[in-house]
Amino acid sequence: MSATVRKWGRIASVLECVINISESRRIDVVSAIAEHAGADLLDVHSCSEHNRSVLTVVGETAPRAITMAAVELLDIRDHRGAHPRIGVVDVVPFVPLAQSSMSEAIAARDSFARWAAHELHIPCFTYGPADGPAAAAGAVRTLPDIRRNAFDSLAPDTGPVGPHPTAGAIAVGARDVLVAYNLWLADCDLDLARSIAAAIRSPHVRALGMQVGADVQVSMNLIAPDATGPADVMDFVASRAPIARAELVGLIPQSTLEAIDSKRWDELDLSPDSTIEARLTEREHRLRRDEGDVGDARS
Repeated sequence: MSATVRKWGRIASVLECVINISESRRIDVVSAIAEHAGADLLDVHSCSEHNRSVLTVVGETAPRAITMAAVELLDIRDHRGAHPRIGVVDVVPFVPLAQSSMSEAIAARDSFARWAAHELHIPCFTYGPADGPAAAAGAVRTLPDIRRNAFDSLAPDTGPVGPHPTAGAIAVGARDVLVAYNLWLADCDLDLARSIAAAIRSPHVRALGMQVGADVQVSMNLIAPDATGPADVMDFVASRAPIARAELVGLIPQSTLEAIDSKRWDELDLSPDSTIEARLTEREHRLRRDEGDVGDARS
């Protein structure tokens, strides 16, 4: 039985945005970009070999502020890294939390894509549930669809028909909460990592076997983490190869953490502080503290 995790307070209607930028090796640049989110920044996770950072934010202004800063400071022509990418701001998914809905996430996605296309002249590919007439047919484009077909058989949904010369393109999505999770293998055997990724791939798990520097990893998105979570995939992979370490990329829902025996949290690279709910509560405290500072300054 898992331990009881502290309840992190009431969470108002909010959309999470998990922005993937194509930079991690220049820490000062990543910090300069992240600063534009202000109090709405929940987490930053960087991998030097992937040369990629994941910035988790909430609020209406943070996604656009981060995007503008990244487009100003980064150049896709200079990028080198293990992770697939189509732009300096590579992926911008909007995720409904708490009281918010998928329809709100879809509206935020489409608004962001129009803004990036019209204001920054960056082509945008949208993924997730369709809106408009296509919604009735239940059409759902996935991020892997964009990775495979962008600028080939798939044209941008908004913006120029070709990549921006320095920014590339953006994949803008609306999706449910997922857990990004990597398992590093003890043996540097890329064929083994790829075979494990193929075996674990399912409707609940997207997986790639990747060479990352001198090591290999099985890189996964757990798209239904309450059905197939970190402990499940670790047990599956461990049955096929020794694991060197686990890595949580970004944050995890509290419900997913609570479903796992707390004795396994360390080996799985999990903790109560790594939950979305914990970071939202920290943000609430920051905002209240800032409001108090403003009030003190005016008195």
